[in-house]
Amino acid sequence: MFKFKQFAEKYKVYIAVGLLILAVSIISLAGQKSSESVELPVAADNDNRAVIVINYHKIDNIFHSLAVSTGDFEKQMQWLKSHGYNSITPDQLYDFVADGAELPNHPVLITFDDGYADNYKNAYPIMKKYGFVGTVFVVTSYLEKYPNYMTWAQAKEMHDNGFSIESHTVTHKSMTEASDSQIMDELTKSRETIKEKLGEDADFFAYPTGTYNLHIARLAREAGYKAAFTIKYDTVNRNSNVYALERVPIFHTENTNKDFLERLQYIPIINKDGWVKK
Repeated sequence: MFKFKQFAEKYKVYIAVGLLILAVSIISLAGQKSSESVELPVAADNDNRAVIVINYHKIDNIFHSLAVSTGDFEKQMQWLKSHGYNSITPDQLYDFVADGAELPNHPVLITFDDGYADNYKNAYPIMKKYGFVGTVFVVTSYLEKYPNYMTWAQAKEMHDNGFSIESHTVTHKSMTEASDSQIMDELTKSRETIKEKLGEDADFFAYPTGTYNLHIARLAREAGYKAAFTIKYDTVNRNSNVYALERVPIFHTENTNKDFLERLQYIPIINKDGWVKK
């Protein structure tokens, strides 16, 4: 019993993250069993080529489950570059899923949730070094309100250099815990703010905490979004639901880079063991 307590205390962060991912997956699957449906664009053909969408949060040298160190992040970008990956935009991914558009060889969509200042200070220069662009889903009311989040000037610079700045709501409120009117406020006002600050519509959305259901997906469509991203662990292909696009979350772990490679290379095995896309 004493050894178990020591183990639980030492690895409580990783245990908590694992339980969070499992809980979100269960919620997502439950939501998809709803009798409601969202009309989706029809794919041009049956091409099932998989596209990896990577999901980061913080890129910082702090001990936090959501924070990948700058050194590890650079190694991961270097690995993607050396293996011939080409970064794409959400628009390119949408065109691939909805219209059957072609993508460059080894496409990867690199995303960040929340809009932390370290996305600009740490991730942005590393990605430029390797010729990559990314997508940042920002909580609009947090920018310039909290010092650990980006400023709109920083978001504008990234946007002007090929990065996509998209919506992660106004206040990061879980959609499954909000009324329809609250959900629409979060969806529309965040979109309006991005349009005001950057001069361009936010056409894509990431569900806060990853929780959603098909009714919420319909509201996202009604608010003007072309597609929405979950944290459901899988790759995207032309059979994917554009309002429930899959991603591969990357966390800080005991061996972050080893886990990064395993998550990118062994997705089919994990799906075979039960985390199957529905």
